[in-house]
Formats: sequence, C-alpha cells, structure tokens
Amino acid sequence: MNTLPDFPWDRLEPYKERALAHPDGIVDLSVGTPVDPVPQIVQDALTQAADSPGYPLTHGTKALREAASGWLRRRHGVTVDPNDVLPVIGSKEFVAWLPTYLGARRVVFPELAYPTYDVGARLAGAHGTASDSTLALGPEHVDLIWVNSPGNPTGRVLPAEHLRKIVAWARERGTVVASDECYIELGWEEPPISILHPDVCGGSHEGLLAVHSLSKRSNLAGYRAGFVTGDPVLVKRLLETRKHAGMLMPQPVQAAMTVALSDDEHADRQRERYAARREVLRPALEKAGWQIDHSTAGLYFWASNGQSAWDQVGKLSETGILVAPGEFYGSAGGRHIRVALTATDERIAAAVRRLQ
Repeated sequence: MNTLPDFPWDRLEPYKERALAHPDGIVDLSVGTPVDPVPQIVQDALTQAADSPGYPLTHGTKALREAASGWLRRRHGVTVDPNDVLPVIGSKEFVAWLPTYLGARRVVFPELAYPTYDVGARLAGAHGTASDSTLALGPEHVDLIWVNSPGNPTGRVLPAEHLRKIVAWARERGTVVASDECYIELGWEEPPISILHPDVCGGSHEGLLAVHSLSKRSNLAGYRAGFVTGDPVLVKRLLETRKHAGMLMPQPVQAAMTVALSDDEHADRQRERYAARREVLRPALEKAGWQIDHSTAGLYFWASNGQSAWDQVGKLSETGILVAPGEFYGSAGGRHIRVALTATDERIAAAVRRLQ
C-alpha cells in the first residue's frame, strides 16, 4: 500500500489558535461541515426507527431505494432502477474504497480535488494521477477516472459537452467513470448536470457511477448518509463486496434518509440559507482584495489576492477568520484559499464586519 499523506488539516492548527484568540471568537470557514439544524421530519423518522434490533440490509430498504430513484428523476432528470441504488455510509468512505472494490491499478482525478480521491488510490496500492486532460494520460490503461461537478474546492461546473467527451473516452478504453455529485443541488450561476443524465450518457449507464450525499442537501453529515447508483453490473458487484465486508447503513439512518430524499421543501430552505450567505460574503471578500474564481456552484468561494495560500490564511487568521489553503487540494492551488459558506448567519455577518 502506498504511504498515506499527513492529514492536511493538522497543519491549520496554529492558525486556528490565532483565530480563536480574537476577542469576538473564531469564524471558522475552513471546513464544509453543516451548522444548520437537521430537518425535524428527518429527526422524527430517525427516532421512530430507533427500535431496530436486527441487522439492516446492505442493499437498503426498498423504500429507501425508491426514494433515491424518485429524487434523481424529480430533481435531476435521471432515471435509474431502484434495484441499482446502493446506500453508503457517507460518500467519503465510498470514495476512499472504490479503487479497492474495483481492483484498480491506475486512478485519475482532477488537478484540484478533494484529497480522498488520492487517498483512495493509495489505499488500493494504485497509481494516482492528477489530470484535467485525458490527452495527457498516455497509452497506459486507466481503471478509474473521477469527475467532480460542482467541484470541491473550486465550485466549477463541468458542462454536458465536457462530460460527454470523458464518457466517450472512457468507454473506448473500458475505464470506469465515477462522478462525485454531492453538491449537485447547489448550482448558482450555472446548473450542474449528472453524468447519468441522457444528455451526457446517451441513455446508457454502462461504465458509469454517480455518488450522492445528503450531508450538504439535508444537513446529515452526522448521519453518514449517501448512495451510489449507475451501471447495474457495477452496482451489483459493489453490493456483493459490501455484503461480505459488512458495510451496513444503520436501519434508523436508512429511515431518516428515505424521508429526506422524499422531501424537497427542507432542501429548498437550506439552499436559500446558503444563497443569502453567498450574497453578503462575496462582495465583502472582493472589496477586501480577493478575486473569486469559478465558484458558480457548491458551498465554497475559490479566492485569491495574489499572495501565497498560506500568507492569505495567516492574514485572515489575524482577524479571527479561518480558511483552508488551496494547496490542500493540489499544487495548482498554491495561490488560492477555499472559503466555506457553512457557518451561521451570525458568524458570516461577523466575517463581513472584519473584512471591512
């Protein structure tokens, strides 16, 4: 197995201590962890399913799989058979272990990317390559290519035409494409599209997987609730592996997830919260000297004032604001910071005051 990198957020600790020393407290915009309440209907579903003494199904309940299929059809124009839905214990564990499930020897992920794509390749003993261009990959076979739209950290949306080219390239070579779509309901200036949408895949899900999470949509990061769907052959293979490995989503979480996927009202309210935070934080950052790049979707601003990422982190920490340096997501992020919208309205307002 390849050596794992140091956990990047440990390097933020000195800056966090500096931000904590601010008289008005820290404004932590470094990690995209939800801070708003879990919807009451979801809490109620969890509580009502609390008496669950037996083992849950690896494949999930029929109601859960139908809810996921219905949500994809209703909100994203994607049609999947409920049998081709597989719950996962938060999308991060699935991202980390997919190369191992597939026996991948070479994995490709975006140049600026969620670090777990690289970690997953290392856990599998595979060779990981950061590249945004399939033309640069050479003749060696690629087993798995990750796409992430809307992207973390940049908030970039990949248009249907770009995704079509990746799908065509992969199908010619027998490469699996896994699309991390956990921010798909948070399109702002550009509407994201799923890799499973007919405009991208031509109506066939062969060789394709889409990974979804309820952490952002429904504030369920603490529940570890996600699912994967796509190619029926691949999903069946993943299901069998996860059965053997005992990868079981707890029954109460399955019940809560079913309700969350069946209700759009709470998701729309949460989206409005993030939209309001964007509207006040973006101009404050721009007036303070930061340029916002991409960031047309998702939960982050990809920002730069031209200095090194760590200089920017240090400058903001002196005002009690903590952000993530862009280099956490790849060497191409050396002059950017990632600023999260996952703070309360009161803390976002505090950040705006300090930036002024």
